Amino acid sequence: MANLKEIRNRISSVSSTMQITSAMKMVSAAKLKKAQDAITAMRPYSNKLTELLQSLSATLDADSGSKFAEQREVKKVLIVAISSNRGLAGAFNSNIIKQVNVLLSETYAGKDVSILTIGKKVNDVFAKQGNVIANKSEVFDDLTFDNVAEIAQMVMDKFVAGEYDKVELVYNHFKNAATQIVMTEQFLPIIPVESDSNENLDYIFEPSKQEIVETLIPKSLKTQLYKGIRDSFASEHGARMTAMHKATDNATELRDQLKLTYNKARQAAITNEILEIVGGAEALNN
Repeated sequence: MANLKEIRNRISSVSSTMQITSAMKMVSAAKLKKAQDAITAMRPYSNKLTELLQSLSATLDADSGSKFAEQREVKKVLIVAISSNRGLAGAFNSNIIKQVNVLLSETYAGKDVSILTIGKKVNDVFAKQGNVIANKSEVFDDLTFDNVAEIAQMVMDKFVAGEYDKVELVYNHFKNAATQIVMTEQFLPIIPVESDSNENLDYIFEPSKQEIVETLIPKSLKTQLYKGIRDSFASEHGARMTAMHKATDNATELRDQLKLTYNKARQAAITNEILEIVGGAEALNN
């Protein structure tokens, strides 16, 4: 009977776990809808603004180019790693950590690499190495454009001051609830697109092209970082919803197996008791 008690306790434990994972799945599903709508509405604006600025930057003279497009020999690199503050999201955070490790050990091996972490999970890993310059995990507590713009401005100031020659973003790109793609995106310097020689469009710029570029580039960079964090935020809830859905299914399957094992053990115990009773009765009759 002790064995039956252990199985009952395990069934109760698995059922409690299943209730927790099911509740977490529903919470993430509700948050995912809002986050997905936000990033879906933002992407066209962000992409078009980036495309416009790249095209304008490519037509500027070398002497009048933007300070944010200055190409320097890459000696110092800043990686902006975006993860989440919470776990239980499958491979969401570990994929970011793996990608940052690849950049550290392969892509920028031998370079002076620093990390700016946005998310407690990635900060917990790389803070131990001593190359984290700042942790901005609190941005997820109030995810607004203004709060993200402060982080982007800090990174831009460090690049202009010459503290870093290149800045990379590493984040999860939201494709759908079940699929998140790890992205490594160059943040600074701005990559100008090659102008098409076949296009000889004559535009009149007011104010000057240089002023337009210098005004819009900071806004574009802030928008790019905000889009990356929004992408990661939506990906987090998609990954957690999928992980909790699988966990609930696994817990349901385990509970059903335990119930079957319990019923078999109980039936065997009852059968043994009946056999003992019958055997005792026959012994008395003899």
